[in-house]
Amino acid sequence: MFLDSRIGEFFGEVSTVVILTLVVSLVEALIILPAHIAHSKALVNESDEAVASKTGIDKFLYKLRFFNEKGDQFMSYMRDKLYTPTLKFVLKNQLLSLCVLLALFVLTISSIMGSVVGVTIFPNVASDTVSIELLMPEGTNPERTDSIITMVEDAAWVVNEDFTSRQTDEMQVIENIIKRVGPGNNKASLRINLLPGEFRDFSSPEITNAIRDEVGGVFGVERLTFGSGGNFGGSPISISLLGNNTEELEAAKEELRAKLEDNILLRDVVDTDPEGIKEIQIELKETAYSLGLNLNSVMAQVRSGFFGTQAQRFQRGQDEIRVWVRYDRSDRSSLNDLDDMRIVTPSGDRIPLREIATYTISRGDESISHLEGQREIQVNADMADPNGSVTDIMADIQQNIMPDILSKYQTLSVSYEGQNREAEKLSSSANKVVWVILFLIYATIAFTFRSYSQPFLLLFMIPFSIIGVAWGHYFHGFPINVLSALGIIALIGIMVNDGLVLIGKLNGSLKAGVKFEEALMDAGKSRFRAIFLTSITTIAGLAPLLLEKSRQAQFLKPMAISISYGIGIATILTLLMLPLLLSISNTIKTKAAWVKTGKEPSREDVERAIKELKEEDEAH
Repeated sequence: MFLDSRIGEFFGEVSTVVILTLVVSLVEALIILPAHIAHSKALVNESDEAVASKTGIDKFLYKLRFFNEKGDQFMSYMRDKLYTPTLKFVLKNQLLSLCVLLALFVLTISSIMGSVVGVTIFPNVASDTVSIELLMPEGTNPERTDSIITMVEDAAWVVNEDFTSRQTDEMQVIENIIKRVGPGNNKASLRINLLPGEFRDFSSPEITNAIRDEVGGVFGVERLTFGSGGNFGGSPISISLLGNNTEELEAAKEELRAKLEDNILLRDVVDTDPEGIKEIQIELKETAYSLGLNLNSVMAQVRSGFFGTQAQRFQRGQDEIRVWVRYDRSDRSSLNDLDDMRIVTPSGDRIPLREIATYTISRGDESISHLEGQREIQVNADMADPNGSVTDIMADIQQNIMPDILSKYQTLSVSYEGQNREAEKLSSSANKVVWVILFLIYATIAFTFRSYSQPFLLLFMIPFSIIGVAWGHYFHGFPINVLSALGIIALIGIMVNDGLVLIGKLNGSLKAGVKFEEALMDAGKSRFRAIFLTSITTIAGLAPLLLEKSRQAQFLKPMAISISYGIGIATILTLLMLPLLLSISNTIKTKAAWVKTGKEPSREDVERAIKELKEEDEAH
């Protein structure tokens, strides 16, 4: 709720819904559910006569108790035959168990850093449409633009035939194509509507890349881009070159574009500095100034002759008629006509333009952008694989490409925009609140248990949940992204809740006079059902989302993967690692007390629950 950037707005909406849902569930758990249980007959042992007298729906519901009994037997088997021996082994072989866990954690972190498990900033949500944008040089006639975009359209239909033949039900992969030429004679676009994702065997990036390969290189095109999804947060790769030296900006832009185009992981490298329409730059000779001419007077005559001057405007009915005076078309259709144009001097002489001026032909700027008071040229690129690691590519650009360019063109500076800028805003705001939230979680648990070590052990477990999160993303072919973090936040809540249940039972058993080792085993066994069922029901609830292929589901899948796979590991951490950490913590406190007092206390005496019990007895 306190995060900046576009994704922060999304987080805020989700957080509001979750908070309201938890408030309602709290009312349900504390007030409504106890009332229902109080009037329930589910735990009442009924006589044979009462059972025999049941009819209709009551008899059917009673028969369902068979499944309850089987469920109880299954849970008892899991607890007594699988979990309990495993917990005993872990507590008996503490060093080995801890080393195995640390090895898995190190392996996971290494896989993330080595790009085995992808990491990106924002997700690329695959769409049911493919958008193709064509930009031709300024001045291109519409027929040429239309012929190029039609060629691209034909390539798309060729790709459609190939993918349709490989489609399971042979449905047309491309449903229709909408072609548009304009605005402007040099611009055109295609909107390719695909078969909905849930019925399609191929992803939209696969189809997009196939169309791109089928089209190949096109000569004379200013820009031809292919898009198949929504880049949340902007372009994945967006680099702004800043400076006031136009020549260095242009050279740096071309060098950067060449570097990015050589990267096989990138596609559609474009910049925001397309060439404008052709311009004629006129420069006067000394002869012109000696004749009393200047650049303004010469250009005014050239404009009047070739573009024209409005001589009259009058109304004819509802129409406004404008009369323009200029050279005949045959006298303004070539550069020779410009050379032969007569320029009138202040003395009334008519001098050919070529005798008083020279000119060059160049392309002007279509648009000029500024950032932080300097001229800006932005170079953007898209990912060839939408699930690839944007962070790795950006790191390579920042470390290996930009230093060479900036050292060569020292008047320039660089700013990283797009998703990188959004990520910086998100990270900056997150750093302000994350530590506060963790402290509040710690303080709440510490206040509840009146212990400093037990909350720390709960928080210590949280980083290990990345084992499930990372490999879950790997198996589903998704990179870890900022939406995955939203799932991790929910996962932390579940982990802390499960840990509180187990620690609460441990403290209760210790206060009841149970030995520490027995209390630890009893806490695990008695809370196994609650923790295990919480995990299973959560995973089962998220399973339809994990298996869904629709476009809307792709946006939510990273969160579902984080929760479902993370809670699988979190269950193991809570049921096995937390007792292990509690045992290790108890041993450390026992040894510390022995060093401090010279007398080794019992394992129970160093626990906060027993100290609290003694304090209460002394108070009475």
